[in-house]
Amino acid sequence: MKVIVFGATGSLGRHVVKSLLAKGHAVTGFSRSGQWVEDDVAAGLTMLRGDVLNPLQVAEAIDGQDAVVCALGAGMRGEIRTKGTEVIVNAMSDTGVKRLICLSSMGVGDSEPVLNFWWRRVMFGLLLRAAFADHHSQETLVRQSDLDWTIVRPGAFQDGDPLGEYHVGDLRALRGKLALKIRRADVADFMARQIDSMNFLHQSPSLSY
Repeated sequence: MKVIVFGATGSLGRHVVKSLLAKGHAVTGFSRSGQWVEDDVAAGLTMLRGDVLNPLQVAEAIDGQDAVVCALGAGMRGEIRTKGTEVIVNAMSDTGVKRLICLSSMGVGDSEPVLNFWWRRVMFGLLLRAAFADHHSQETLVRQSDLDWTIVRPGAFQDGDPLGEYHVGDLRALRGKLALKIRRADVADFMARQIDSMNFLHQSPSLSY
């Protein structure tokens, strides 16, 4: 399938691109530089230079794709997730591309009870309050769309090779038993596998060790 990744050069996006390529997809990476950040340029990867807040550029990039992965970070301009996701969702509706895999965060929406006191009150309640609110707004936009969406809510990112085993889905019943962490490579593999799977259609699975 033809898949475009927004946030392709970010800390998670790079892993998503490589996971998609490993699964045989034709991948387009969209970034402000239009340059791949790894030393090796993989076959099957096309990089596009553009601004995710530019509706025309985004629509042109999405047109003809089979699926979209939104792995946007906060960015230097603030609220890039919400604003960029709105442009992506509108462009998908305009071009008729339906499948969207969108990165969010564990603790957003009905996954909030999974968090421990530190993450709920200190990290997301104080230190990362703006980023957390940005995720909430982003998810609202996706949920209100007519797209075939899956929102992915990982725990705190870790580096390292994928472990391949983790908890996924509604994890509220496991509160107090979770690490609340997961490696980027495992998240990327999960997101890539959702491209041609409807197991989590219109759902927001959480991921954690």
